[in-house]
Amino acid sequence: MITFLSGGTGTLALIRGARQILYDSEIAVVASTAEDLWVSGSHCAPEIDSAVFLFAGILDTGRWWGIKGDTYATHNYLPKVAGGEPFPVGDRARAVQIARASLLQKGLTLTEAVQAQSRALSIGATVLPATDAEAGVLVDTGTERLPLFEYWTCAATDTEVRELIRTALEPPAVTEEVRGVIKASDAVVIGPGNPARSILPILDCAGMRDLLRDRFVVAVSPFRGDVAPDPKDAALMYAVGEKPTSLGVYRLYQDTVDVFVQDIHDPDEIEGSLRLETSLLHSRQAESLAWDIMAVIRHAVS
Repeated sequence: MITFLSGGTGTLALIRGARQILYDSEIAVVASTAEDLWVSGSHCAPEIDSAVFLFAGILDTGRWWGIKGDTYATHNYLPKVAGGEPFPVGDRARAVQIARASLLQKGLTLTEAVQAQSRALSIGATVLPATDAEAGVLVDTGTERLPLFEYWTCAATDTEVRELIRTALEPPAVTEEVRGVIKASDAVVIGPGNPARSILPILDCAGMRDLLRDRFVVAVSPFRGDVAPDPKDAALMYAVGEKPTSLGVYRLYQDTVDVFVQDIHDPDEIEGSLRLETSLLHSRQAESLAWDIMAVIRHAVS
């Protein structure tokens, strides 16, 4: 089994490539819950939903979020009845979120709710939240504190980011289910998601870094050097004290990573890194990168 620490569109694209090599039953996804929030009474979990939709074959891969072909009748009607939402929620995606909210209100953990929905959608892969505890992140803009997903989807590109604030007083604990899949995995792949937005909230779960020290871990930098980072990606990296570069990513991961992958065009020089083509614009590029990573893993664990 290969476990992916998942967040952002890059990791989803890489997982799609890995599905051409591995059976879904050989893939586990540990998803960040830092962007989870309640919207109109339903439970929105962007990273979990995107992974579930990918394996269910319904993900909108044009946006890498939401369900392809979804409609927005409810969202569009809300303002007419004195309602409103910070970002669009599709009707079918809302049904998933309403159902999960109901499961949570019945006393199921988030892990149990996600497992129930995965079974309902006949998903062969294992999709797990990194934690069942509160793990939200707020973005301090200097004038307000926005939920991380609301900042990402709604804030202006030039919005100042002063600080990222964890909503929990103590680091949330990694679940026993996550412990189980990581211990059963041949390797763990940290996908090319922005560390500040997607990966650090997973790594900062109590017990996660210790788990990874006992596994073979490959991390892929989301920054290529020859392409300017998204301004919001950059702002979030600066908020955690690093530049939006591969070197900045490496410094955040170096205590847990065995192989650090950076793009062949990246101007950063990181001793011991593996240089690969990491562009994921097309499905064939994602499959090629997945093959390269799997070759490294098979050589290391054989």
